[in-house]
Amino acid sequence: MSLTVKKDTKQGNPSTSKGDKPKQKKKKSKTREWIDAAIFAVIAATIIRTFFFEAYTIPTPSMEKTLLVHDFLFVNKLAYGPRTPMTPLAVPFTLSTIPVLNIKSYSSWPHFGYHRLPGFSHLKRSDVVVFNFPDGDTILKQSPEADYYAMKRAYGKQYIENNFTIVTRPIDREENYIKRCVGVPGDTLQVINGFVYIDGQREKVPPHSEKYYWVQTNGNVFNPERLSDLGISPAINIDPSASAYEFDLTPADSAAMSQFTIVKSIHRYLASGIDPTTFPQDTAHFKWNADHYGPIWIPKKGATVHLTMANIALYQRIIQVYEHNQFDIKNGVFYINGQPSDHYTFKMNYYWMMGDNRDNSEDSRFWGFVPENHVVGKAWFIWMSYDDHGIRWRRLLNGIR
Repeated sequence: MSLTVKKDTKQGNPSTSKGDKPKQKKKKSKTREWIDAAIFAVIAATIIRTFFFEAYTIPTPSMEKTLLVHDFLFVNKLAYGPRTPMTPLAVPFTLSTIPVLNIKSYSSWPHFGYHRLPGFSHLKRSDVVVFNFPDGDTILKQSPEADYYAMKRAYGKQYIENNFTIVTRPIDREENYIKRCVGVPGDTLQVINGFVYIDGQREKVPPHSEKYYWVQTNGNVFNPERLSDLGISPAINIDPSASAYEFDLTPADSAAMSQFTIVKSIHRYLASGIDPTTFPQDTAHFKWNADHYGPIWIPKKGATVHLTMANIALYQRIIQVYEHNQFDIKNGVFYINGQPSDHYTFKMNYYWMMGDNRDNSEDSRFWGFVPENHVVGKAWFIWMSYDDHGIRWRRLLNGIR
């Protein structure tokens, strides 16, 4: 008599006898294996990019010489805590558009609010930070690299609406910027003669920070090879009639160049007059420029500010856009969510970001505060770097300070 063991037929398992041969599992085709591997790789890479670290490329010279064009670096998202996705449904490895096709790469639904997981540290003064560009919530489709708000101020709202397609984007789909944090919540910041002061104390200049210098010679020209050996880029401007050159130099570059026998004088360029493009673009109350700026107080979560017609330009975008309140001014009275108010309590922390290449950087001096929900992560280290001459081996695996 044979022994038969039966599985529970209610679970859909067939009866098997002692003499039955087990069914062989069908082997996956090579194509199926490749598809499964690709799906796994995309999912794993997406998780790593979202919660751990992400590769980033330096596209502009605004952080020279701390970071150079064509530096490739990793951004550490664990440093301040990874920000959870706000628009999770998107084409992998894209920000806001699909290359070549130039169409939207993400779905606006579902859309989640701001939340950040715990990190290893807090954002500190002098950190080099990657963040979403605060003015990048609105762009011009025909000219996405242009600052929509600057264009609107320059040409007027009607002209922009008549000649461009206006596109809005969520925070996590705004362009990534990289700058140095020079002011944290609660700081009072001022720029005097190009130097940053925090709460009245002058801050150290980053060692590789660049600034424009005017250099006058005795009439002889610079040796390009000698400049190249020192890592000094060619002159930005030349005035042959005065034998004067404009260079972008670090303090060390300036000291070295001052020893050239052909150099008669060298001095830092400083902006003069009132620059109407500096934040908050209110020259009636703020007569500032990039080298003579502030004082300006950086908003802190839970702090309350008294609102006046003299300071509302500083805080209106925070109240209305970043913290999602209805804001109106009627007969000189401020209305927040329909209620008259002459004060406001901030819901988030804010930061002040500036490029190390101070005269060649569009930064907080021109577009204002960076909200905490725009912070992506901390610049970590350079994993690749190249220029027209090849790989810059000395920069590989350098930490970013």
